[in-house]
Amino acid sequence: MKISVWDTYVKREDGKLMHFDILVPNSLDDKQIILNYGTRYLKSKVFKTESISSKICNFCHIEQATDVIVNDIKNKGFSIIEMENCNLFN
Repeated sequence: MKISVWDTYVKREDGKLMHFDILVPNSLDDKQIILNYGTRYLKSKVFKTESISSKICNFCHIEQATDVIVNDIKNKGFSIIEMENCNLFN
């Protein structure tokens, strides 16, 4: 499966900048749906963050999905790769 990678940055309440990728099927190009997936992910965190917006979430590239990512997309519609400051203690 080919996926689109959306590079995303969101500020946490403690001032740290979260960096994560939202992964969706490459056929999905509705940015509002992708932003909604990012919002769902942020709501799963134990700390507060700023809201996600189109200014901080941008298409990056297309790549081949791993089996884990394909499974996530089949179950939730999206997958997340956490890059920086996505957990409480980093």
